[in-house]
Amino acid sequence: METDDVSVREQLFHNRVRETIICVLLFTCLYMVSYLILTHFKKNAEFVTDDIEDATVNKIALWLCTFTLSVAVCAVLLLPISILSNEVLLTFPQSYYMQWLNGSLIHGLWNLVFLFSNLSLVFLMPFAYFFTESEGFAGSRKGVMARVYEAVVLLLLLALLVLGIVWVASALLHDNMARKSLYDLWEYYLPYLYSGISLFGVLLLLLCTPFGLSRMFSVTGSLLVKPRLLEDVEDTLSCTTFEEDSLSRKLNSGSTTSCWVKLNVEAMKKEYLAVQSKRIALEMRRKASPWQRNLGYPLAMLVLLALTVMCVLMVCFNVLELLLDETAMPRGMEDPHLGMASFSMFGSLGAAVQVVLILYLMVSSVVGFYSSPLFTGLLPRAQDTNLTQIIANCVSLLILSSALPVFSRTLGITRFDLLGDFGRYNWLGNFYIVFLYNMLFAGLTSASLIKTVTWAVQRELIRAFGLHRLPLTVSRSTVPFRLLLASGLSKIQ
Repeated sequence: METDDVSVREQLFHNRVRETIICVLLFTCLYMVSYLILTHFKKNAEFVTDDIEDATVNKIALWLCTFTLSVAVCAVLLLPISILSNEVLLTFPQSYYMQWLNGSLIHGLWNLVFLFSNLSLVFLMPFAYFFTESEGFAGSRKGVMARVYEAVVLLLLLALLVLGIVWVASALLHDNMARKSLYDLWEYYLPYLYSGISLFGVLLLLLCTPFGLSRMFSVTGSLLVKPRLLEDVEDTLSCTTFEEDSLSRKLNSGSTTSCWVKLNVEAMKKEYLAVQSKRIALEMRRKASPWQRNLGYPLAMLVLLALTVMCVLMVCFNVLELLLDETAMPRGMEDPHLGMASFSMFGSLGAAVQVVLILYLMVSSVVGFYSSPLFTGLLPRAQDTNLTQIIANCVSLLILSSALPVFSRTLGITRFDLLGDFGRYNWLGNFYIVFLYNMLFAGLTSASLIKTVTWAVQRELIRAFGLHRLPLTVSRSTVPFRLLLASGLSKIQ
């Protein structure tokens, strides 16, 4: 019996060491990638200064931002890794080389991501902001430690303020007596705070994702060469080149001759830059191969359309399941039971589609977040993003990514139930919140998709038939369809 107990303890020890090594290696790789991303966007002048103290403070804040961004990337990969791990174990059930991939490892990853995401949101990122803005208390000795003391004091005051707000909110919403013990702080108020943060992240995804799904068409179109109906590229390019040369001559002669040109030199510079960018786009279209020009763009648009329609159909199917079956409600599970059964009715192919849709929704939510008028100013620029903007971007991405597993499970994109503390949010068991959330997402996404497709078709027809040159006093939406046909036939003839 003692020998068996020793062997069991050794096996548990080896399993724990193996899982720790895998988690450390994964997080180290993500940390290196995140650091390369942030160094690409950071403003170098803030880190190479004559003041050694400011440079040290900025480097420490950058390390905290790198940690937060790596946690955000890991949160995005949680569901894809879990779904793919289950399919791998189903495909190779007796493989010796896949024994390390088990439910304990996946469950540990979920717990670590939950812990680090909340740690970053509640402590690390506020500390990084206060640390960069602090100068030390009045009368204290200057240095890095003086800034640390001030940042810690501000962080404690912020924590007391947030806990007070949570205490008042819980007392008002649940009509309970005020709780007083420290045990209640750990077992009640902090989970309640985490539940509120997750609800805010899921609501932010509800607003950003439908808008991002519609914006994905224009963003992808700007990266590809668009085919133009009834357009002669060589003729348009020659006209644009002639216009660019004319503006260039006017700008060169405007500084010495005409006083009127001097007053309008800024307007001409803007026009010159616009014509120059148009000329570069036309040259790219001319150099593109016929396959790239005529097949690449339509194929990409069809893929985006298929992914978006598939998301809407899966959400609609989930709405029907919510009305008929209680098991469709998002919930948590203690043991993932990997390798027992597929989480998709279509097997490995359906699991691969789920992974693609989850990543597509995350990319769309990021595009919609940075395209919205409220958050456009946060869009990072290469080598020109200050540290405050980097902190704000890391916080925003962490909120979106940490809510992605709950978002995907609530919409029914996957049937993989939430692990660890992700499945213990208070609002997940409310049928009305989950049902209304699915209905809003399906409605907003459908409306955005219909609007985007119809406007894109109308815009291309107007451009193809030359009606975009009409004066602004003429409403293009009132142009009859027979005029479009007549204009198109005259161009063909």
